[in-house]
Amino acid sequence: MYIETIPNRGSPPAILLRDGRREGKKVRKRTLANLSKWPAEQIASFRALLRGERLVPAQDLLRIERSLPHGHVELVLQAMHQLGLDTLIASKRCRQRDLVVAMIVERLIHPRSKLAGTRHWNDTTLAETLGLVDTDVDEVYAALDWLLARQERIEKKLAARHLAQESMVFYDVSSSFYTGQHGTLACYGHDRDGRKGLPIIVYGVMTDDQGRPVAVQVYPGNTGDPATVPDQADKLRQRFGLSRVVLVGDRGMLTQTRIDALRDHPGLGWISALRSGAIRGLLEQGHLQLSLFDRQNLAEIRSPEFPGERLMACFNPLLADQRRHKREDLLAATQKDLERIAAEVARRRRRPLSAEQIGVKVGRIIDHYKMARHFEWTIQAGVFRWARKEESIRAEAQLDGLYVVRTSEPAERLSAADAVRGYKGLARVERAFRCFKGLDLRIRPIYHRTEEHVRAHIFLCLLAYYVEWHLRQAWAEVLFEDEQLPSDRTVRDPVAPARASAQAQQKKSARQTPQGLSVHSFGTLLAHLATRTRNTCRLQAEPAGATFTQVTDPTPLQTRAVELLAMFPVHGNPDSA
Repeated sequence: MYIETIPNRGSPPAILLRDGRREGKKVRKRTLANLSKWPAEQIASFRALLRGERLVPAQDLLRIERSLPHGHVELVLQAMHQLGLDTLIASKRCRQRDLVVAMIVERLIHPRSKLAGTRHWNDTTLAETLGLVDTDVDEVYAALDWLLARQERIEKKLAARHLAQESMVFYDVSSSFYTGQHGTLACYGHDRDGRKGLPIIVYGVMTDDQGRPVAVQVYPGNTGDPATVPDQADKLRQRFGLSRVVLVGDRGMLTQTRIDALRDHPGLGWISALRSGAIRGLLEQGHLQLSLFDRQNLAEIRSPEFPGERLMACFNPLLADQRRHKREDLLAATQKDLERIAAEVARRRRRPLSAEQIGVKVGRIIDHYKMARHFEWTIQAGVFRWARKEESIRAEAQLDGLYVVRTSEPAERLSAADAVRGYKGLARVERAFRCFKGLDLRIRPIYHRTEEHVRAHIFLCLLAYYVEWHLRQAWAEVLFEDEQLPSDRTVRDPVAPARASAQAQQKKSARQTPQGLSVHSFGTLLAHLATRTRNTCRLQAEPAGATFTQVTDPTPLQTRAVELLAMFPVHGNPDSA
């Protein structure tokens, strides 16, 4: 008995189960069944059975002893190698370098405490790949100390890679709350996280003109933003050896006092912006006239109040509408609560409220809405009267949508439009802070107790963001990213509201790439990559035999992620060419 395939001209071949016997010199064939409609797998199994082979169910052929997420680990490690970050941390591989690399990968794929990290990387292929299966958390803390000792050298190499003479350097400051009781850096200060009642730790991040992180410095929580500027100026000039750069910082950091100090460094230029009080002064003195914006949204002006500076006045009507609506809403909310307090005071005739009691109630409202400058009131025992300051409101309304960028750079080196673009580039540092604090890296809560470990932890987050920044660029096609944004930034109107490109709008609307692949956030893409697993298998017939590993086949999206990463050019790393 056998299976025979019979050609059938232009039609599919006939597959027949036949029995054959020899009669003299002839072979007689008899068709027992037509198997043409059987599935190919079933026919192949029947052929094997007719050959005398033993058939076993697929699930009884081998046993998968363990399955570990692998795809995200593989690509993050590949990205770090392409970037040369591993050799930048230490030129030769060693146990400490492997631990630092593992902590960076873990910060990207599953950010948790260091102890939780050592548990989790054994639940992926990370520990096996780097030989860290038996890692103890005390060894991780020792690796943090090792990394902190190398921070200056690593930052110097990053600066040599991404910063150059005449380039722009962006710098901004943020903070994170601290939940422990023993942090020497944790102090009460200006909390940017909205977690009242907790001490904070302040850190400043420096990036290149594209938003790549280059350096970070940690300060006690009671350090003001302007106080961090001298350290950055010294870092640029002395440690990085840059005699001619342009430092870009916001108006809350590059104050007039700090700008005056920067004048002592002729090669160090700067870009910042004026506060609202200074803009109002320009209006009152006639140096800034609103008629300038009848036909344009950007005008360069001069003022004797700011000698040696160029001032770029900008007007954004959309921003003006937003500020007007916000002020009206806050004024209405404040007025409603003040009316409620006035009604309560009027009702209390038998036991009138004291002036102190009324003042406490009013103070709560004013502190909540921050509208004290637009109201006046009279408080006495059992008496409360208030009124809006219409003149103050009109004066503030004049500044709606108006801002002034200031710079020390002459026009031949920096146009007015590029100066405004440069100041708006601070948004790239703010994105770094969002990634630090969001689901990507989770810099907080900070679990460390010693100052050295806190500093090392924040530097580790900077290195993780360095990898993430490049991965976002490489995977822009399959992320909710505007792929045309880097080129559009250099040519679009610097004042007008930014708009996504048509390609980005189409991608966000369809939630698919032109090739039909799903578009992801950075986090969900890593989660999808993690579904590509590495399986440890053993043959059922050889229970004492050796095991072997098998990686699942990639999905089309995983295949594209691998291709995009391989094609991505790495700026400043000669080994990636």
